[in-house]
Amino acid sequence: MGENRPYVYLCSMQEMILILDFGSQYTQLIARRVRELNVYCEIHPYHHIPSTMEGVKGVILSGSPSSVRDANAPRINLDAFYGRFPLLGVCYGAQYIALNKGGDVQPSSNREYGRANLAFIDKQELLMDSVGDNSQVWMSHADTITRIPETFKLIASSHDVEVAAFKDTKSQTYGLQFHPEVYHSTDGLALLKNFVADICGCSQSWTAASFVSSSVNALKEKLGNDKVVLGLSGGVDSTVAGVLLHQAIGTQLHCIFVDNGLLRKNEFEDVLASYEHMGLNVKGVRAADRFLDALKGATDPEEKRKIIGRVFIEVFDDEAHKIQGVQWLGQGTIYPDVIESVSVNGPSATIKSHHNVGGLPDFMKMKVVEPLNSLFKDEVRRVGKSLGINPALINRHPFPGPGLGIRILGDITEEKVRILQEVDHIYIKALKDWHLYEQVWQAAAILLPVQSVGVMGDERTYENAVALRAVGSTDGMTADWSHLPYDFLAKVSNDIINKVKGINRVVYDISSKPPATIEWE
Repeated sequence: MGENRPYVYLCSMQEMILILDFGSQYTQLIARRVRELNVYCEIHPYHHIPSTMEGVKGVILSGSPSSVRDANAPRINLDAFYGRFPLLGVCYGAQYIALNKGGDVQPSSNREYGRANLAFIDKQELLMDSVGDNSQVWMSHADTITRIPETFKLIASSHDVEVAAFKDTKSQTYGLQFHPEVYHSTDGLALLKNFVADICGCSQSWTAASFVSSSVNALKEKLGNDKVVLGLSGGVDSTVAGVLLHQAIGTQLHCIFVDNGLLRKNEFEDVLASYEHMGLNVKGVRAADRFLDALKGATDPEEKRKIIGRVFIEVFDDEAHKIQGVQWLGQGTIYPDVIESVSVNGPSATIKSHHNVGGLPDFMKMKVVEPLNSLFKDEVRRVGKSLGINPALINRHPFPGPGLGIRILGDITEEKVRILQEVDHIYIKALKDWHLYEQVWQAAAILLPVQSVGVMGDERTYENAVALRAVGSTDGMTADWSHLPYDFLAKVSNDIINKVKGINRVVYDISSKPPATIEWE
């Protein structure tokens, strides 16, 4: 694990598309589009190609911020795939194929970024089938292919880019200078369908139900009669992971729910009650004092995450040792967790660490099983629905593993936790009462390390400010702030200031991701 860990591990799937990531901001979007077509795919960094290619039906090479002409540009052994699998290069990937096979790539006279329209389309080519005349595409490149290899032919051009798409006449190798995965490419999904379904021959049978069936069978084979201990949080990820594992190994699964003192108001009791009728063997452990003591004086976000992760492992290890013969640790790790903790360019580019990504300390003599580490959040929800899990659990907003610890900016105290719990309770309840909760992907209240002057009654106050955050998203990789009604925000702000002692100012966060992250820390 750690810095050498691939984004996800190969599942025992019958067929899949392998996506090699050269560092493009759009790589995850390629995966999203392929999966929309009910085709399983995995992203792997270009320098961590899977040792086995079993089940691979085709390969996509992503874009990159690098130039293929740079001495330190990312490179692969193209011959390992060329002619062996259908191959599609996107932007940098297309340029890399062209240059590698004898073509030429030169800097563009102007950076070509934004919308363009295809002026020429070879509709006899399967890849371009159903692509409309003058189809809009999205360009984003500083280099351009000035000459294609002798065995290649041009299959699309825009008004400004002659080599917008090409095909190798001697193999099922294609290149696109534009980005079909971006919404602005109006026929992009049809083009990707042509590649994965018609050219690669994928059956488009990867659904939530098929994932459940194949995962349960794979878990049975992998775990046998071994015991697994799993940390439940009440969130959709750990819940779905728990039900999947329970279907595979039944009573051999032991679940632990730790109260780290950083949960939402009444969450410990509510979560335990929600699991009562699910057949899961769950033990609740109160450990708030242990976490809060360890966090005293810590203000740096990464330090707080690491402290919370360390203490969680210590508490978990204590409880796990009370269960005889446990060999596996189950985790609800999902795809975006791994993406944000691993970088094509190494650990220096990591956005933030995740408490459930990166392996276990040596003293925990357990192997890790992560049944959801190849799924996006919306896919986890579909799997949960297929498993028949209560919609109230499935539709819960994401809640970070470190909990309110990363929603209290600066140092953490018991009083700050109490204040934020009350604010969060008012905010989330109001979203539900106003029927806005399911329109929002994630909502959060953040206690700011800022005090401001206010007036309450006839008295001057100097108290805390709190920020409210609500975003819309599909998988958490990108997000836009939610345009909540003004009258709703006014009511919530008034209720918070009047009912929560210690707060005299409420602000609303209108930042999108990127450039801002969803959480503040």
